Amino acid sequence: MQEKLIGSCIFGQSGGPTAVINASAYGVIRAALDAEEITKVYGAAHGIKGVLDDKLYVMDEEDPAELELLLHTPSSELGSCRYKMAEPEVDDTDYKRILEIFKKYNVRYFFYNGGNDSMDTCNKISRYMESVGYDCRVMGVPKTIDNDLYGTDHCPGFASAAKYIATSCMEINKDARVYDNGMITIVEIMGRHAGWLAASAALATAYGSGPDLIYLPECDFDMNKFLADIERIYQKTGKVLVAVSEGIHYADGSFVSEAKTSATDGFGHAQLGGLAALLADIVKKHTGAKVRGIELSLLQRCGAHLASATDVQEACQAGKEAVEQAVRGVTGKMVAFKRETVDGHYSCRMELLPLSAVANYEKKVPMEWINKEQNGLEAPFIDYVLPLIQGEPVLPLEDSLPRYARLKKVLAK
Repeated sequence: MQEKLIGSCIFGQSGGPTAVINASAYGVIRAALDAEEITKVYGAAHGIKGVLDDKLYVMDEEDPAELELLLHTPSSELGSCRYKMAEPEVDDTDYKRILEIFKKYNVRYFFYNGGNDSMDTCNKISRYMESVGYDCRVMGVPKTIDNDLYGTDHCPGFASAAKYIATSCMEINKDARVYDNGMITIVEIMGRHAGWLAASAALATAYGSGPDLIYLPECDFDMNKFLADIERIYQKTGKVLVAVSEGIHYADGSFVSEAKTSATDGFGHAQLGGLAALLADIVKKHTGAKVRGIELSLLQRCGAHLASATDVQEACQAGKEAVEQAVRGVTGKMVAFKRETVDGHYSCRMELLPLSAVANYEKKVPMEWINKEQNGLEAPFIDYVLPLIQGEPVLPLEDSLPRYARLKKVLAK
């Protein structure tokens, strides 16, 4: 146990929202408010940009009951960003500004909640603070529906998105089989380079009402084989449901999606979309069948009404763990999940990974979990994801509608 470090903390959210990212926020904020070492708790407006812009919310002034509602409030309540920081050794402009803000508010703890790029930001800030001798403990809290963070068994946000996707595919499948005419339905699911989300549609198939075919970016896409797969099933049953990851690509690496890489986010990642419509048009011309393209889009990451209770609990625990470890003296780490089996049942244990080992690495669906035809998933994937989607949280309601947190967001001065 290191000597107590007394000072305030800043918590920020970054990257794409999830159904449970605010559960992690609550875990951090509640634990920080309860920690005697932390004198003031600030929330950064729109992630690291809020730090740079000196736009911080005073979380101490929030109603505790409203803060608790964060557990079931989707999206990033404090606001998010996609802001790429230069290497501090190349350009330290942003880092000098962050240090200025940290000194202004006596910030000695910094917690950042996000995915791959956010952990990169966290790592850079940690390195810089160490290089200039400013005592500040920096911790990463994982978040990403893509489930592609390296080193952790799974990521907060993935399970709830997987549950939403599986449920939606089950419902779509039932709807697509109502009429006695032929129908081919193509569902586009998020996932640029890792296919965890699209793979989750296999849960629907395993439980009797899901896609006939699933295509992931882990495998090179072959249009001729794709059309042959559809034709085979369509000729046999007259109905086909297909799930495709938005990031499926040809052997040369080019995306099948009609979106061009000229449209990118702040980190230079291609903004994909329009794949379902593109494939639907191609399949319609090839088969002459009625074809419908469906893009789940933002719905799969904000569906808190279908959240996994396991996901909510683990997301909150990850935030709490980050604070508890930081006040014990830990810095430069990300909270990760270690899967265990206890008395024959799934269990999750928190562990710590160096930020440098996590930042900018991607975890993909193991090839052995994809069938040999590369158009579906094997049983080990179902075994992996099923424990994560368990449980239905008790959602606070107001006149039968969701009651989300209503924060005052008092700005620090």
